[in-house]
Amino acid sequence: MFAVVRTGGKQYRIAADQKILVDRLPGEAGDTVTLDVLLTGEAGDLKSEAGQTVTAEIVAQTKGDKIIVFKKKRRHNYRRKNGHRQDHTLLKIVAIGGEAPKKATAKKAEAAPAVAAEAPAAEPKAAAPKKAAAPKAEAAADATEKKIAKPKAAKAKPAAE
Repeated sequence: MFAVVRTGGKQYRIAADQKILVDRLPGEAGDTVTLDVLLTGEAGDLKSEAGQTVTAEIVAQTKGDKIIVFKKKRRHNYRRKNGHRQDHTLLKIVAIGGEAPKKATAKKAEAAPAVAAEAPAAEPKAAAPKKAAAPKAEAAADATEKKIAKPKAAKAKPAAE
């Protein structure tokens, strides 16, 4: 089964379990998105899009390749150089139309309550303080103090004879 969806002003022909790269959509990795369906079909016959939806999961928020925009006007000393990277969203198609979501997502949902049931039995542990950020800040402070504390010694020049 396939579907034609519209997002970001473009149309995409998709199938289940396919990954597509579209213009940026709001959301974080793991969120579920519903796309507008224009057309669905299977093998050669087309179906009505009324009531049909496509469910997709956001895999990642990425950026495209850098494009250099260079403008120049001859003999006028006019040059402008700009770079641009387009934001993209990588989607994995979970379900098309009336199809049920994959069983793997159902397993994740069943596993989550089991883990939650085990969590109250264990005693809560105190959160460890973040030590990674502190040494960097201290090192930066020490470096600035060293620069300030050590003035450059004047080199003695031999007297000209």
